[in-house]
Amino acid sequence: MTNFTLFDTTIGTCGIAWSGAGVTGVQLPEGSLATTRARLLHRNAGAEPTSAPSSVQSIIDSIIALFNGKAIDLTAVQLDDAHVPDFNRRVYAITRAIPLGSTRTYGSIASELGDPLLAQQVGQALGRNPFPIIVPCHRVLGANGKLVGFSAPGGVDTKRRMLLIERALPDEPLSLFS
Repeated sequence: MTNFTLFDTTIGTCGIAWSGAGVTGVQLPEGSLATTRARLLHRNAGAEPTSAPSSVQSIIDSIIALFNGKAIDLTAVQLDDAHVPDFNRRVYAITRAIPLGSTRTYGSIASELGDPLLAQQVGQALGRNPFPIIVPCHRVLGANGKLVGFSAPGGVDTKRRMLLIERALPDEPLSLFS
């Protein structure tokens, strides 16, 4: 059985879904609470709304703290990725290893997978990431560090804001989005 709950953060209302095996999805804020909920349920069909158990509440608290600028490591969060294709799972594992405050490029992840020509496929996998924040796809940049390819609401502006919160863009002051 899959459950879900919504929670407030400094960037808006997010959602999280989980099963007995781990987190099945995270939803970043959409234009409205109803849209955020609908998008989470689209990716987690049949999920039931409920209060988060302490293990999930701890993850929620960590996500909120991360959005508040605290150095939080989410790599220990257990994911239920049984529905994720193998290639995407490999991309997500590499992406989860990007430390807070750091970035990588699509090409470097492709190279780590064994073929630098897979950069576009890496981008497609990250565009389908059901675990944003836990799998920090916002830390993956285009060639030469360009902020491209972020499919979450707000697109590149949201990506920039998240990287500023994590202090991964040293050339821009955090106050731009505070």
